[in-house]
Amino acid sequence: MCEYCGCQALDPIDCLTKEHDLVVGMIAQLRQAHRAGDSPRMAQLARQIAAVLGPHTRVEEDGLFPAFRADLPDHVDALMAEHRRVEAVLGESADGTPGDPSWPDRLVATMDLLRDHILKEQDGVFPAALAMLTTEDWEAVQRVRDQVGTLLPAEEMTA
Repeated sequence: MCEYCGCQALDPIDCLTKEHDLVVGMIAQLRQAHRAGDSPRMAQLARQIAAVLGPHTRVEEDGLFPAFRADLPDHVDALMAEHRRVEAVLGESADGTPGDPSWPDRLVATMDLLRDHILKEQDGVFPAALAMLTTEDWEAVQRVRDQVGTLLPAEEMTA
């Protein structure tokens, strides 16, 4: 992941990046489960990914993205549309393993989208935030984080 601009020195970006890293690890496990034909494990991982992305997405959409909307409305809209696509497919596993035989392949394809989405944020949005956001913007991002929390282990937040 990106480490060249220094944006991870800011706590809000560091937390978002660590959540991305956690999700990327779960995507790798999901791919293994897919190769093994283990749909119940895929569904379990999909629920775990959704749980991490719940507060993560709120921080982005309610805290970070509003600061970009005036200058980059199409970019923000595209990122939010990707959030909805990912949420929809992950959400199919909310009550257990989906019975739709196409779901495992659709989930893997959606995880490809999510992986690309993460790179867009880490290589584009996060460094841009470092340059564009004001102190007030960062305070707004932190207020959202304080409201929604994170599923990262406590030791991840102090590392």
